[in-house]
Amino acid sequence: MTGEDKEVLLREDRRLLGRLLGEVIGEQVGEAARSRIETIRQSAVGFRRGESDQAELAAQLDALPIDETLHVVRAFSYFSHLLNIAEDVHQNRRRLAHVEAGSPRRAGSIAHALEKTGAAHSIEEWLAWFRRARVSPVLTAHPTEVQRQSILECEREIARLLGEPQTASRERALHAEVLRLWLTAMLRLTKLAVADEIVNALAYFRLTFIPELPRLYADLEEALRARFALPQAPWLPSFLTVGTWVGGDRDGNPNVDAHTLEIAVTQQARVILGHYLEEVNLLGRELGISERLMKTPPEVLELAARSGDASAYRRDEPYRRAVSGIYSRLAATAHQLLGLQASPPAVADLPAYGGARELAAELDVIAHGLDAQGAGPLAEGRLRALRRKVSAFGFHLAPIDLRQSSDEHAAMVDELLQRAGVASNYLSMGEAQKVDLLIAELAGPRPLRVPHLDYSETAQKELAVVAATAQAQRRLGPEVVSKYIISHCESVSDLLETGVLLREAGLLRPDALAMDVIPLFETIDDLERCGDILREALAQPLYRAWVRMRGDEQEVMLGYSDSNKDGGYVASSWTLYKATTRLMQVCRAHGVWLRFFHGRGGTVGRGGGPSYEAVLSQPPGSVDGALRLTEQGEVIASKYTDPENGRRNLEILVAATMEASLEAQETPADSRYAEIMEQLARLALAQYRDLVRTPRFMDYFGAATPFSEIAKLNIGSRPPSRKASQRLEDLRAIPWVFSWSQSRAMLPGWYGFGGAVTEWLENRHGTLAELREMHAGWPFFRAMLSNLDMVLAKTDLAIAGRYAELVPDRTLRESVFGRIQADWGAARAQLFAITGASEFLADNPTLARSIRNRFAYLDPLNHVQVELLRRYRSGDQDERTVRAIHLTINGIAAALRNSG
Repeated sequence: MTGEDKEVLLREDRRLLGRLLGEVIGEQVGEAARSRIETIRQSAVGFRRGESDQAELAAQLDALPIDETLHVVRAFSYFSHLLNIAEDVHQNRRRLAHVEAGSPRRAGSIAHALEKTGAAHSIEEWLAWFRRARVSPVLTAHPTEVQRQSILECEREIARLLGEPQTASRERALHAEVLRLWLTAMLRLTKLAVADEIVNALAYFRLTFIPELPRLYADLEEALRARFALPQAPWLPSFLTVGTWVGGDRDGNPNVDAHTLEIAVTQQARVILGHYLEEVNLLGRELGISERLMKTPPEVLELAARSGDASAYRRDEPYRRAVSGIYSRLAATAHQLLGLQASPPAVADLPAYGGARELAAELDVIAHGLDAQGAGPLAEGRLRALRRKVSAFGFHLAPIDLRQSSDEHAAMVDELLQRAGVASNYLSMGEAQKVDLLIAELAGPRPLRVPHLDYSETAQKELAVVAATAQAQRRLGPEVVSKYIISHCESVSDLLETGVLLREAGLLRPDALAMDVIPLFETIDDLERCGDILREALAQPLYRAWVRMRGDEQEVMLGYSDSNKDGGYVASSWTLYKATTRLMQVCRAHGVWLRFFHGRGGTVGRGGGPSYEAVLSQPPGSVDGALRLTEQGEVIASKYTDPENGRRNLEILVAATMEASLEAQETPADSRYAEIMEQLARLALAQYRDLVRTPRFMDYFGAATPFSEIAKLNIGSRPPSRKASQRLEDLRAIPWVFSWSQSRAMLPGWYGFGGAVTEWLENRHGTLAELREMHAGWPFFRAMLSNLDMVLAKTDLAIAGRYAELVPDRTLRESVFGRIQADWGAARAQLFAITGASEFLADNPTLARSIRNRFAYLDPLNHVQVELLRRYRSGDQDERTVRAIHLTINGIAAALRNSG
């Protein structure tokens, strides 16, 4: 079956949704508007096929009054949303067909991972691996999530309906949902608060993570049972969890504080405890097993006797009474921790659980009792899923990471030292002096904060956050907030300063450290030095003792976004690879298990690209059972809105971690490969920095992209810059990449590669044959070029050139855009020369078709956006113009999918 044949159903779904959208537009706006939009669509398709020129499309769009422009923008934006839904549904459909046909296991599946690695490892080795494995996607609240929850809910229902058999009633229901979509405003009237972001994040737990995580574990356990012919499926430890930054990430966001952390902790606990109450109530209805028919194990009888359930109707039903007691204790727990009233009310007044482990133990009694009396199948289903949820989510649902910049820590420590009379000039000290002072200060348990003295608002805020963390741990357990990430970590003192802050809240004592201290290395220079920084830290007995207190494990976070912004895609990729290798060497020398936390965004310019290939392209030995990575912005919606798709994305992370950890390890990169990459990275870094350090380059960026307009869009609580500055160094990486994506230049994902390879070849540093050999034999280089291939395919310099026309200074415009054009051309030529391809995405025709299908709907949105930006910047302050600009931003982001 050809690729085209496999997409018949996708084409049918696409046509159906397009027709329904057209019908809704005709009904709601009028047939004239519908006809006009269809004419524009046909012109855009004709332009892409070479049947018409851009002038025809421009004439149609430029002639529209603003009200009709709004209709056009909404129409093309919503069709992009509907196309996304159709593609996701079709992917799920194809995966199911693949399995039913008995086709070979797909890469990225657990079955495939076991086939590749299972023969070389016994079940005992696998179980030992799962005991120490740690896999966790971590949701962040970065401001590129441009979709509203009400729209996401509507789109989930459309996806569900598309998966049903074709009937007239299904089409009517789809029509109603498309109508609801059209009548729902795309834009928020007010900027998101952090509390809103917390609610948004919780929606993904309710929809996907809570129900799907147990199913994924069950699939994995069954796969192990079948692979090793076990009598029953093993019970694996909860090595896969989902974390979050929402409510705890303060870096560059003044809106996050102790209050938002408390809200996040409380709301998460309400969601999971409320879910447990519902499930336990339903479980009790399922287990009306009479002891008159079969002898009940004594442990179950004892649990039933303690339940306080004296109902005559359940007198001979010990399991139901035991579950009733569990419900009563859960109800008491929810009331004690949250003031939550259980519904239905508990039948007995029992003590609250001291923690989730106590609940898990009582559920285990039920499960083991059923198994012991020959009713094991009744322990599957709801009970096994509930046991898994308790083990994975506890009473806290998701661990919340704290994150703050080292600059903020230094200022706070300086103030504490001054007010305590310890030192008056901490910030002006050299690094060695700072380290000596901090080690001496941290040797004792005495806090620095002096009661009754006044402290700055900043210091009070930081101290309140760690105090709220300590309270959350006392309330919900140590897992609730257990990691502290230090952004812009540049020295050992940056690590020790965090200890000062933790000690103030009792989170650091001489014999215990309640949180992992995690350095985040972000810039090219910091990544180059990170091995030395960690080596110096571990050489300090004080810091080595901290690591020992945390189980001799050290987590390190690597920043993809900022290193890319700082040095460009090629230099960032290679510097991250080298940093990973160096950090591994340091930790091994000190007997420390290293766990990497990858700060990957959605786009290639922020470390994005397919997760499976990214994990397998890491340096050999660097995964070793541990993988944490950020899920950012609109990528969260793309991956986890659809529950089935969400489970598949979680499965990919698990499978990739299994393969990267247990597959026969390849040898490290050939020394010649490393030498070539070092040369290419150095040349690409020079090319990139020469461009972005061009005088007035930031003026070009601001004019040739919708950056300033994006900054005003209500898509997140975080400011676009860390400081009130227009410098590239202070600009957050997210709006940087998001803005280049909107203009279709995609510059952060490829600039520097073409010029670097050309210069390398011209200066005879090596040969094209060597680069081809690297592509064929080195996963890192192959993954890097694969991502480059994808981002170049999404780039459209003809459209980017129209944005460049918005730059008022002609000399600046021609100089910068000319260099962008030249390097894109070189990148395309060198990519094809290395891979042997003659077109983009030659090895991924499905993605290539998907991108081509979107261009005809992107082109009108980009054209309208350019025209609206021109009007707005010329003084057109009409509220409808501003709204239309923001709608185009939403529509383009939806069509590109991994936009920021």
